[in-house]
Amino acid sequence: MGVPGANAPAFRPPGWQGQTRPGTVRMPGMPGAMPPNALGQGMPSTPTMPYSPHAGAQVSTPSKIDPNQIPRPITETSVVIFETRQAGQAAVPPAASSEFIVKDTGNCSPRLMRCTMNQIPCTGDLLTTSGMPLAIMVQPFALPHPSEEAIQLVDFGEMGPIRCSRCKAYINPFMRFVDQGKIFICNLCGFSNDTPREYLCNLGPDGRRRDADDRPELCRGTVEFIATKEFLVREPMPAVYFFLVDVSMNAIQTGATAAACSAISQSLSDLPEGPRTMVGIATFDSTIHFYSLKRAQQQPLMLIVPDIQDVYTPLQMDLILPVSECRDSLEQLLESIPSMFENNRVADSAFGAAMKAGFLAMKPTGGKLLVFQSVLPSVGTGSLSARETDGRSNILSGDKEAHKLLQPVDKTLKTMALEFAEYQVCVDVFLTTQSYTDVASISVVPSTTGGRVCLSSIVRFTTIFHFLLFLTQPNSSTISDGVSPDPRGLRLSCDKGLQVQDYSGNFCKRVPTDIDLPVIDSDKTIMVSFKHDDKFQENSECGFQCALLYTTVYGQRRIRVINISLPCTSMLSNLFRCADLEAQFTYVVKQAANGIPSSSLSQVRDQVTSTCINILQSYRQYCASVSSSGQLILPEALKLLPLYTLALTKSIGLRNDGRLDDRSYWVSIVSSVSVSLAVPLVFPRMIALHDLTSRDDEDPLIPNPLALNSENIQDNGIYLLENGEDGFIHVGNAVNPATLEQIFGFSSLAGAPNLLVLEQFDNVLSRKVNEVVNEIRRQRCSYLRLRLCQKGDPSGDFFRSLLVEDKAPGGLSYVEFLVHVHRQIQSKMT
Repeated sequence: MGVPGANAPAFRPPGWQGQTRPGTVRMPGMPGAMPPNALGQGMPSTPTMPYSPHAGAQVSTPSKIDPNQIPRPITETSVVIFETRQAGQAAVPPAASSEFIVKDTGNCSPRLMRCTMNQIPCTGDLLTTSGMPLAIMVQPFALPHPSEEAIQLVDFGEMGPIRCSRCKAYINPFMRFVDQGKIFICNLCGFSNDTPREYLCNLGPDGRRRDADDRPELCRGTVEFIATKEFLVREPMPAVYFFLVDVSMNAIQTGATAAACSAISQSLSDLPEGPRTMVGIATFDSTIHFYSLKRAQQQPLMLIVPDIQDVYTPLQMDLILPVSECRDSLEQLLESIPSMFENNRVADSAFGAAMKAGFLAMKPTGGKLLVFQSVLPSVGTGSLSARETDGRSNILSGDKEAHKLLQPVDKTLKTMALEFAEYQVCVDVFLTTQSYTDVASISVVPSTTGGRVCLSSIVRFTTIFHFLLFLTQPNSSTISDGVSPDPRGLRLSCDKGLQVQDYSGNFCKRVPTDIDLPVIDSDKTIMVSFKHDDKFQENSECGFQCALLYTTVYGQRRIRVINISLPCTSMLSNLFRCADLEAQFTYVVKQAANGIPSSSLSQVRDQVTSTCINILQSYRQYCASVSSSGQLILPEALKLLPLYTLALTKSIGLRNDGRLDDRSYWVSIVSSVSVSLAVPLVFPRMIALHDLTSRDDEDPLIPNPLALNSENIQDNGIYLLENGEDGFIHVGNAVNPATLEQIFGFSSLAGAPNLLVLEQFDNVLSRKVNEVVNEIRRQRCSYLRLRLCQKGDPSGDFFRSLLVEDKAPGGLSYVEFLVHVHRQIQSKMT
């Protein structure tokens, strides 16, 4: 997720702050019902949703609830300065969706690691009672706010970074020095280590080393160490980008080939400079065509590989060269490819064989393999067959086995992907087609190798270009060409009272506790879940450390070490008070995506809803003060959980309608989505565009979002609904033609394109609309494809389906869902 625009700044500060409007919702039959003034065990007062649980009452009856009094997110425009530790204690981080500037005072930035709860339960039983998950979202290369201090680089020379002798944890601010500094005690395993003589320092009266504030590794939550020779399995490899372009008949006729070639050519200038950056290219239909890019040749030399079952690469050819040596030849070739194949009548695609051939060319170096595909792979190794028709009919008929069509068709591509990952080759796939391509099978390769899939039903140069810009920009893409001696690419270690239960994300996992990451970029997030191994003492702290060995695009080997230490508690109320809504919801979304290929959609939806109910039931039963049974009491930190849960059950991934490929694509996005983008992916933001001229220039660029219900949609209005990936623009039937002309450059929707490229015209409304869209792109670090939606056609129906507060076929309205949750909680407590 998150494709940066050409001028996108190096951070995303989304302007969401999960809050609610104050007030008590009164239900029919409960005149004067009020929430309790305080909750048990020192908890703050929370919103309540009272209603009268009449026997046999219908779910549709609570329509008298004032919809303005139920919890919704509102905009937070102020910038928060967040110190990660205050007075020696971990501070609760601001919402991931808010704009904040981090001051690292011992714990890492919450952009890099964010825990689902900011106090750790002392026992596994307490965690189970809470119903909440214990997991950490790791985004190791999350882009910082431009006002934040850069991560400091520490060089220990030939000695290498200080580590615990037992668990191999890296030195960090939470390791304790004793015996005049001669011994340091590991904060993760408790082992006492001898301090190396070169690292000795006297202790101050407070027990800290006197040089602690001068050493980044002892006072900062995140540092980078220069990797010594012991971490080098092989010499750092060059930054290699190999492009595979589909030239089959469909790709040529739809313009996908021309768009891909033009985008590649435009993106070459954004590749890292220097002799270490190398490129190669091949095209494919039912055969594979390699090209030698030697400067001495008048034109690139093509060599065809016809064997697509036992693939090989041409010998003694310069298939991959430094971009500085072959730029002219490559640009000439990219300009020629569309005309070279303009009369191609080969409809078949050897997608799998082409990937294998590209991998063989990159095997000695590793790197990024970028594939542009336009049809269902039909020949050669890894060929696939159409399953869309069967899948749609099976899902609509409620077939319990329908989910199997969301699984890879066989293990061929998975086996291939494991080999790619072993040699540090990452695959990114760009699919441009309106027909079925079996994303469920194809996405296995990117997800295993640390890459991603982009699916676009309409071929546009701008979409492909911005996708490439994100994948190749040096400040957000880091190529890892080796593994540490363990061997591993990334490991998250924790206190001895916990153990890692599972990792989730786009990577290759060869052993249960370690993962390999051929490439990782700034948006990729890995979820790590934990379970208890032992008990913690009240008021002790639980430490977590993420260590990632990587190679920069400039060839330097580094170890990024990210630390966080959180207090432990035996009080359930503290867990709820310090719960992180967005991190917990991200966990629920990722768990739902993981369950889609193995369970029916109804089962996944039920599981999502049950998770919400169990958490709220635990709070109601053990933390809330005695109150009327007609009150739905929500913990302050999780008061938006029901709304987000409802939105998830209505999301593209969990609704019954739609294409198999769209659902599989949603799953692939979620697998590595960051905390800041998980919520908008299922709970989008809606903004009115038609009245932006009424706003002052001093107002925030983006107006307050509207509640996601049809009551806010007027026939004379134009509305933008964005989820971080796409922007859907709904145009009402009664919109003034002059307004259309000002924003879009046309006065009628007749013949208007479905996919818009927003231009700026010489008028105030156009300028303000462009400012809003560009600000969203800046916040999301996304190109934000714009799609036009009109009332009365399928695009308008799809827009309406994103209004998650409305009642939908097979889905409750927001008010009805609150009543359903309340009834389920009451049922569990009786």
